[in-house]
Amino acid sequence: TQTRGDRLVGHVLGHPGKLPNIFIEIEVKYYLLRRLLGVKTEGDSKAGKVSKLKKGEILMVNIGSTAAGGRILGIKDNDSAKIALTNPVCTQEGDKVALSRRIDKHWRLIGWGSIIKGSTVKPVA
Repeated sequence: TQTRGDRLVGHVLGHPGKLPNIFIEIEVKYYLLRRLLGVKTEGDSKAGKVSKLKKGEILMVNIGSTAAGGRILGIKDNDSAKIALTNPVCTQEGDKVALSRRIDKHWRLIGWGSIIKGSTVKPVA
């Protein structure tokens, strides 16, 4: 069992050739929340709104139980974003992701999506 104490949370163990691909860059079809969750807004209606994603922005991308940092490389008109991950993630196309943004020194959930495609790397034998 992989546990938090082992520092193996989010890591995948399996037979060579039987695991999903390892991605370093993903393209995500995303949906943003209209308002932030768990944030008190005093009078200012703009404070609770989730702004659009911007190129170069740093997000936290949760894929399964893995939390990886990500930088937005580009955004397309059809609500899809290309994200470069800070560390490789073993996942597959179609998997769900959660997107969080740093707001007032806390990571706040701003949206979700699914992986369309991405750039993979080969594992070292």
